[in-house]
Amino acid sequence: MNKVVLMGRLTKDPEVRYSQSAEPVAIARYTLAVNRRFKREGEQDADFLNCVSFGKQAEFAEKFYKKGMQILVTGRIQVRTFDEPNGQRKWFTDIIVEETEFTESRAAYEARMANQPQNQANHYDGMAAQYAGAPSPANHAASAPASNDFEPEGFAAITESIDDDDLPF
Repeated sequence: MNKVVLMGRLTKDPEVRYSQSAEPVAIARYTLAVNRRFKREGEQDADFLNCVSFGKQAEFAEKFYKKGMQILVTGRIQVRTFDEPNGQRKWFTDIIVEETEFTESRAAYEARMANQPQNQANHYDGMAAQYAGAPSPANHAASAPASNDFEPEGFAAITESIDDDDLPF
């Protein structure tokens, strides 16, 4: 089974294009900064994952998704290759989006963006640029104001210090 569920923040507004077919189909590309639960010293603390949605999902993304917004994505992983003119083969991994959901209210998003210092908004710029690597049609990782300080309303992060005996199930 090929299924992935991700929750992260958009690194920039989605890029939407339309196919050249007889009936054009919207194609949205965006990058999610997904925080890592655990990290080693010197590691980046987020993964930048390229997402692609089609049709109504893409049109929805274009209309409602904005940089910094936290969303939940359900989809599948797709790996593709690209042969460069010098003969070197490049591999790219995309998340093909099947379902999405908002994980914070519009009011919470707007309040957070209004109160967020500019330097925090660009916290992941350097890491996203390093991750991006060689140019590619799907290379659109930018900045992400991801932070563990902003949990969705009604949710709390589970830390690694919780013992199995502390869990209610």
